[in-house]
Amino acid sequence: MNNQPNQLQVAQFPNRAWWSTAGASVATAGLVLYSVFAPHSIAAGEISLAIAGAGWLVRTVAGRATGFRRTPFDLPIWLFFLWTILSSFLSVEPHISIAKIQSTCVIFLFYLTQAIATRRTAVLLVSLMILSGAAGTVYSLYDLLHGRGVVVESIAPESPLHSVNVLPNDAIWRLGGERVHSVADVDRVIRNSPANSSITVSIISQGEHVERPGMIVTDEVRSRTSPSGISGTKSSHRFRASGWTRHYETYAEIVQILAQLALGLALAQLLNHGFNRWSRLAFLATGLLALGLALTAMRTTLIAFAIGVVVISWRALRGRAKIAVLAALSVLLIVGAFVVYQTRARQALFLKDPSSSLRVQVAKVGVARIMLHPLFGHGMDAMHVHWNEWGFPGSDMLHLHSTPLQLAFDRGLPALFLWLWIVWLFWRTVSRNEKSLRETGDTNRYGILLGATGALAGFFASSLVNYNLGDGEVALVFWWLLGLVVVLSANGESTPAHPRSC
Repeated sequence: MNNQPNQLQVAQFPNRAWWSTAGASVATAGLVLYSVFAPHSIAAGEISLAIAGAGWLVRTVAGRATGFRRTPFDLPIWLFFLWTILSSFLSVEPHISIAKIQSTCVIFLFYLTQAIATRRTAVLLVSLMILSGAAGTVYSLYDLLHGRGVVVESIAPESPLHSVNVLPNDAIWRLGGERVHSVADVDRVIRNSPANSSITVSIISQGEHVERPGMIVTDEVRSRTSPSGISGTKSSHRFRASGWTRHYETYAEIVQILAQLALGLALAQLLNHGFNRWSRLAFLATGLLALGLALTAMRTTLIAFAIGVVVISWRALRGRAKIAVLAALSVLLIVGAFVVYQTRARQALFLKDPSSSLRVQVAKVGVARIMLHPLFGHGMDAMHVHWNEWGFPGSDMLHLHSTPLQLAFDRGLPALFLWLWIVWLFWRTVSRNEKSLRETGDTNRYGILLGATGALAGFFASSLVNYNLGDGEVALVFWWLLGLVVVLSANGESTPAHPRSC
C-alpha cells in the first residue's frame, strides 16, 4: 500500500512529459507562423501569437516552469508598464486612456519569445521573417506594375463621394475595407451597403494614402444607375508600396529592421566563410528588402536605414569592404530619392511639402504642452478629444510623429526616461555580445546580433521623427527581436538560463 502513490506518480509522469513536449511544439509553431505573417498582417500575426501563447501555457502547466529568464530588462519594462497604467488612470480623458492600455501589452511578446525560442529556432525565426519580408517586396513590384484602384476622371455633382472630398485624379482603391479595381466595383460596394450606413473611402492622392470616413449611403444613392457618380478606366501606378499591409509606414518600419538583420547575416557569412551560397542569398534578401523600403518613399525611414547600415559597417568591416557597402547604400539612397520625387507631392524631397510643415507645427504644439503635465502626461489618445482646443492644427487627429515626444506628452517624462533606459540596455546587451562573438565560429548567432545593432540604431533614429512604438505591428517586431537577442546572448544552448518554476 505504501508504494501505491509512487506508482501513480510514475504512471502520470510520462503523460505530463508528453503534454509538455506537445505544448512546446505548438508554442514554437506559433512563433514560426508569427515570423511568416508579421510583415504583412496584424490579424494573422495575433492569431499566431495566440497559438504560441496557448502552447506555452500548456508547456508551463505540464512542465511546471515558465521558461522566463531574469534579465536587466525586467525592472525598466515593468516600471514602464506600471507607469503607463498609472498615467492612464490620471489622464485628462481616463475612459479613453484606460481602454488604450491593452495596446501596451505587446511587451509580453518579449517574455513569450525568450521563453519559447532557442538559439537554433532563433535563426529559423529570423530567416523566415526575412524571407517573408522579401516576398512582400516582390508583391510590391507586382502591385506597382498592376496598379491600384481606379483613377477618378470625372465626378458627378450628386456623387456621394463629394462628402469625403474625392477629386478628379484621385484614385479610389478601397471602399468599406474592400479593394476595388474599377468603377463597377465601386458601384457594387455602394449598392450592396446597408441603407444609411457610413463607409470609409481609401484614396490615393498625389501618391499619399488617405482614409476618408463618413460617406453616407442612402436608399436614393443605392438606386441610381451609377451610385458612385464617377467615371474612370485607369489604375493608379503612383502610390507608396506597402507589400500586403494596408499602410506603407508600418511596412517600411518592419522592412527596415529585417533588412538590417539580413545584412548582418550576409556579412557574418562573408567574413567567416567567404562569398558562399548563404552569403549570396542573404545579400539578395538584403537588396530586396532595401528596394522594398525605397518603394515606400518613406524619407525618414530611408535615412534611419542608412544610419543602421553605417553602424553595422563600422562594427564589422574594414577597408574596401566598408567602401563597397557604403557605395551600395549611396545607390539605394539615390533610388529612394527618385521614388520620393516621382511618387509624393512636389518639394517632398526637400522637406517643403505640406506633410513636413504639418509635422513641425504639431511637434511645436506638443512640446509646448509637455510641461503642463510633466509627471503623468495628458493620457494616451486624450489629444484626439482636445485636438483643436489644445492648439493642434488641421482636422486630422494624428500624433506627434515622434516616439520620445509622444511618450512624454501621453505618459510623462518618467515614462520617456524608462523607455530610453530600455533602449540603452538593448544596445549594451546586443553590442557586447556581438563583439564577443566576432572571433567565434558561431556565424548565424553573430550575424543576427550584428544585424540587431543596425536594426536598433535604425529603429531609434526613425523613432525620433516617427511614432513607430505606437504602431502595434512594429512594436511587436521590436519586442520579438529583443526577446531573441536575450536568447542569443544567454550562456545556455537551448534552455533558459534561469527558468522560473510555477
